[in-house]
Amino acid sequence: MQEGFVDSPAVQQLLDKVAGTGSSEGDDRIKAVVRDLVEQVMRVIVRHDLSEGEVWQGVNFLQEGADEFGLIMPGLGIEHFLDLYMDEKDKEAGRDGGTPRTIEGPLYVQGAPLVENGADLTDDPDDTGTLYMSGRIYGPDGEQVENAIVHVWHANSKGFYSHFDPTGEQTPFNNRRRIQAEDGGYAFRSKMPSGYSVPPGGASDQLMKVLGRHGNRPAHVHFFIEAPGYRQLTTQINFGDDPFAADDFAFGTRDGLLPVPNRQGDTANIQFDFHLQRADSDADEVFSSRKRLSVDA
Repeated sequence: MQEGFVDSPAVQQLLDKVAGTGSSEGDDRIKAVVRDLVEQVMRVIVRHDLSEGEVWQGVNFLQEGADEFGLIMPGLGIEHFLDLYMDEKDKEAGRDGGTPRTIEGPLYVQGAPLVENGADLTDDPDDTGTLYMSGRIYGPDGEQVENAIVHVWHANSKGFYSHFDPTGEQTPFNNRRRIQAEDGGYAFRSKMPSGYSVPPGGASDQLMKVLGRHGNRPAHVHFFIEAPGYRQLTTQINFGDDPFAADDFAFGTRDGLLPVPNRQGDTANIQFDFHLQRADSDADEVFSSRKRLSVDA
């Protein structure tokens, strides 16, 4: 059957009813999005001649894998696509420069303790080396950014994040802090993070295998940077010497975000500066409306 079947009057009338286009109630923007989204699903069904069983197999996958949507989104490149899309919108608006944005991932937790510069992020024993990381925070004209807060979070040496650790062994906010930058600079130390893979046998793992892909991430450290008068930055650095640094299943690797740690014995040092863009409005300074886990410190 040809894809033009979706353009038939019967299907188009169905889509109008699905999206409630004949009603004066509801949200017109959401109606338009739902109509386009459902239409594209219909086109995929016809284009690939999906059977009823295959369609419901997909629905079952989504239902059973709902807990892993935060991994499936980056694994399918959708979260990275959002970065590319926002970059292009910035380019069209004449906004460029600054540290590249990259994916947030699903494992941020609101409410981490606010600590002084140079703090130790790690609360739990961990049989691994120590990471020392520091740098400066600059504005678009090279000015020192004042009153910045640096949100930092990363995995332990087993690849697990506090609050999401399946072993239940980590204390709350292990390897998570908000650092009050001082004189335009930030610094912290912590136990060395490790790369990790998606949960074995889970929905993300099943999807990667059927696509002939792996589900591994390199060792990395996540950051939010916020400061009055500047755009909030969501980014992360991947360890440039990690085997998966250039082959991140989540597509989090970007040019300019691959520092190679200076390793000496069981310690590693990373010096990395952040360059912020100036905010055009109050909305530029705040986090996106994405739902995040919130825990009291």
